[in-house]
Amino acid sequence: MTSGFVSGGLLKGLAVRVLFFLSLALMPIGLIAIVQTWEISKQNQTSAELSLLAVTEQASSAERRVLQEAFGAADALSAMVRLFVDDPAECSEVLRQYRNETRNYEVIGFVWMDGRMECSSSGDVGDLSDRAWFRAAKENGTRGASSIDVGAVSGKAVTVVHVPVENGEELVGFLAISISESLIQAEEEPRLSLTPLAMVTFNAEGDVLTSERGMDVSGVEMPQNIALSVFAGTESKVFFAENSDGVNRAYAVLPIVPDTVYAMSVWPEDTPFLQMNLMTRLSTLLPVAMWAASLIVAFWALNRLAISHIRKLGRQMRRFALSRTLPRDTLAPSIPTELAEMETAFVAMAESILRDEATLEDSLREKNILLKEVHHRVKNNLQLISSIMNMQIRQAKTADARFVLRRLQERILSLATVHKNLYQDDNLVRVDAKTLLNEVVGQLLKVGLGPKSHVEITLDFERISIDADDAAPLTLLTSEAITNALKYLPQSSPNAHLSATLRQTDTELAQLTVSNTIGEGAAEPGTGLGSRLIEAFARQLNGHVEIESDETNYALKVTFHVPKAAKQVYDY
Repeated sequence: MTSGFVSGGLLKGLAVRVLFFLSLALMPIGLIAIVQTWEISKQNQTSAELSLLAVTEQASSAERRVLQEAFGAADALSAMVRLFVDDPAECSEVLRQYRNETRNYEVIGFVWMDGRMECSSSGDVGDLSDRAWFRAAKENGTRGASSIDVGAVSGKAVTVVHVPVENGEELVGFLAISISESLIQAEEEPRLSLTPLAMVTFNAEGDVLTSERGMDVSGVEMPQNIALSVFAGTESKVFFAENSDGVNRAYAVLPIVPDTVYAMSVWPEDTPFLQMNLMTRLSTLLPVAMWAASLIVAFWALNRLAISHIRKLGRQMRRFALSRTLPRDTLAPSIPTELAEMETAFVAMAESILRDEATLEDSLREKNILLKEVHHRVKNNLQLISSIMNMQIRQAKTADARFVLRRLQERILSLATVHKNLYQDDNLVRVDAKTLLNEVVGQLLKVGLGPKSHVEITLDFERISIDADDAAPLTLLTSEAITNALKYLPQSSPNAHLSATLRQTDTELAQLTVSNTIGEGAAEPGTGLGSRLIEAFARQLNGHVEIESDETNYALKVTFHVPKAAKQVYDY
């Protein structure tokens, strides 16, 4: 970028153009969308929830009036009961007069802590200790409301509200008022523009008190896997959940008697109260539209000014990497200065790489030729030494001398075979063990087996690529193993056999096995040089030797590493 400014190509600079188009694209988002959208969204959500709660409050106005008046009456009567609690008859008369002069409650009564009701508006005396609402009230010691299918005195379905009666700081009982369902249903309710799917009231324990459409309908519309008791003690709330049938619904909950009774309305998910009007939708979509327009403008600018040229330059680089081909044509003349400088630098770099690679290839070819010539001359020298030793063998006067010279000649020929394979192969780093061992073993068997031999020969070498440094010890090890096998092999026996195999046993492990039959009787004692050489060559291969022998067979197994990378060589 700096070079574009320095060279005077300011208008062609990639940074200036990108900044210019991005500024045009992001300016509307920065000035309009960020400030307005968040506020509008919050206001719309709050307004929708308040509207739903307001309708719920209107829909529950009948229950609210009846229950609030009942709790107010219970609070007032609890103070009067304390004055007449010791005179059940007079206490019952006070409650009866109150019942007759006010709403037509079913029963008003005072219940002692042991469950006895001796003071009631009906004049009845009873034991309510086994009633569920009384046990819950006694346990909590607070005001509450409960729904009862069959009242103990009235025998009707009622809603019982109760408040604690205290004497000083001691809780002595509860003032209870039972309200019939007909009293609640008789209350007039305001007309609503929309009617909820269900409308229920419930207490702090989550028990339903009243249902405007009956529990057959309301039970289906209750939120799935959510207990109503979780909303006790909370303020007004709107939430979404699935009903018992798995249909998404909107629920509005608000307290109608603080900390005691709550109302909940159920609405379809697409209720108009929760739907945004046209202006709200437009204000919500405006940031998205502006963001999309900004991306389009920015992408068009980047694609026109940079991306298309960068892709073309990338294709030129890939073509050069694959086929070493220089670009036939340059980028357009209107490209930014930075990209033009990149293309010029790439072409110069590519030309320099081609020159360097040509020089390296020439140097490598010369070194390979020289290295092959070295292997070829070493092979020729080893063969010359072998020929001289052959002449010496013919002039040797004793069998022991001829044997020693022949063994030394075999080892020299094995080394000559290694160098022969190295200069004949294009790969001077790795050697094919199969080709190498086949040739070495073939030479040994041609010399070591007599013309009337009945030995069964089995050669099975897998094609394994070994390191050039491992070729010599592997060849010499195999030569020593075959020579020892031929030494003790009963060649005249019809059951004689000799086997040599090479197997890849693991990713970087191979095993050479040479097995043969052995003759009867005491074997001719040797010097032990062959065994020591085998151990030495095995250590040089980072391998180990195993020998298995019985009365008729002898097997030599050498397991060694065939690393893909350079390996550590032990000093033997």
